Amino acid sequence: MSGKLIGVGTGPGDPELLTLKAMRAIAAADVVAYFAKAGNASNARAIVAEHIMRGQIEEALDYPVTTEIDRRHADYKAATNAFYAAAAERVAAHLDAGRTVAVLSEGDPLFYGSYMHLHVRLAHRYDTEVIPGITAMSGCWSSAGLPLVQGDDVLSVLPGTLDEVELSRRLVEADAAVIMKVGRNLPKIRRAIEEAGKLEDAVYVERGTMANGHSIKLIDKQDDIAPYFALVLVPGWSSRP
Repeated sequence: MSGKLIGVGTGPGDPELLTLKAMRAIAAADVVAYFAKAGNASNARAIVAEHIMRGQIEEALDYPVTTEIDRRHADYKAATNAFYAAAAERVAAHLDAGRTVAVLSEGDPLFYGSYMHLHVRLAHRYDTEVIPGITAMSGCWSSAGLPLVQGDDVLSVLPGTLDEVELSRRLVEADAAVIMKVGRNLPKIRRAIEEAGKLEDAVYVERGTMANGHSIKLIDKQDDIAPYFALVLVPGWSSRP
């Protein structure tokens, strides 16, 4: 009999925001797998470290490339596709041996998560469960204390990797927006928000829910430096009291 694949959402960073179901799944798994940049520690593993049990097999899935090559370049696509295919087969080997494999995913597994690349390759072959996690955007607007949408407001979730013109166009059309994948894209994001006429309301959140997290109005942020764990929030609810 084959084992079971479990995609486990670890939440946005604060270990106390891990769900009870996720904790139980991690503790009961034969194998705990997680993604990380080669040479770096896994953020997802760090969040759940106290719940990994002695004797469990750990499977580190190290990305061969992250930001070194443009994501639209053929070399980037070839490298990442080959990596995800190989990672899926490494996980499949455990499943074929009858082991339960918990694959950790920061935030929610099916929301911009690397786990998705395993899910589409394996879920039709094995018994699979996905345990949702609190998303980064939910953690960020909560830590910033920022009401984002209300009533008939429409929320757009935008990757900061979009071209500047497209990003600005979508911001104009949205009542509220969450801009993800900030990092080195912050200067472009700032220009797009200003072009859309919403710079005054935008809020920058860095490492939301983490011990060293903070938030600030984007217009007050003096530099264009942003870590991987950063979001920009553009709130709606224009009629708020």
